[in-house]
Amino acid sequence: MPADPSTLSFADRAGYFASNLALRGLIGLFQAIPYRWRIPAMGWLVSRLGPMAGLTRRIRNNLKLVMPDLPEAEVRRLCRAVPNNAGRTLMELYSGAPFVARARRAPIHGPGLAALEAARAEGRAVVLITGHFGNYDAARANLIARGHKMGALYRRMANPYFNEHYVRTISNIGTPMFEQGRRGMAQMVRHLKQRGIIAIVGDLHAHGGRNLDFFGQPAVTSIVPAELALKYDAALIPVYAVRQPNGLDFEIVMQDEIAHGDPVQMTLQVNAGLEALVREHMDQWFWIHRRWKPYGPQTPDAS
Repeated sequence: MPADPSTLSFADRAGYFASNLALRGLIGLFQAIPYRWRIPAMGWLVSRLGPMAGLTRRIRNNLKLVMPDLPEAEVRRLCRAVPNNAGRTLMELYSGAPFVARARRAPIHGPGLAALEAARAEGRAVVLITGHFGNYDAARANLIARGHKMGALYRRMANPYFNEHYVRTISNIGTPMFEQGRRGMAQMVRHLKQRGIIAIVGDLHAHGGRNLDFFGQPAVTSIVPAELALKYDAALIPVYAVRQPNGLDFEIVMQDEIAHGDPVQMTLQVNAGLEALVREHMDQWFWIHRRWKPYGPQTPDAS
């Protein structure tokens, strides 16, 4: 994921530049549509492009691995609904104020809210952990509006041209933003040392992570969020934004604070909480990711 396009070959630069222009043009076209139609329109388009983009195959492979008995009718529904949610999420991030306004109005509940408020009252740092579910930035926008200023860790896009404006876009929701890597980690640690709040999306395949159970299969998972919480005496709280039936609004769910202990066991609890939520809303998790990509021994590590 190069930060500098000059490190790429001419062919790679040309390909990335062309795809970025196409995507920016598409986003610009949709931005001209009123918000209430813009979001479902992008969802519809991405769901229709799913087979050509390889999304349908990825969804089917993931479901076959972890839920082999799922009825074919439900698999077909998810092959349409999951890309639809992903398309909505992309367009929401590029919609600015209308999206943020809806996210701020979202009701919020769950025991994690009281835990967050208690930690802040005590002057403790907080690690909020979320996943690619619903629209993960809706929860960040909501909590920032409630006065909980936070930094967020993000993963650089492979396309350096797209990454440039993508980072600007998500920074409009709130700053600071920390890019995954050595420099970003140092900045994030400094923020935690100052007893700040950080938000981490923790459900991607993470090199250097541990094989931890997720939907009954080993999934390489970073235990860094738990380790940070332990090292800096921070509250570790899972938070998710659940898309509502109208497809435009959200409900913010803050699960129980994860008690300090062994970082692997803490992370397993995070996985279990996310899995339970996904099972309630199967179409809202990004089954398009290679979550169970092989890496290291393929047995769950519960130590």
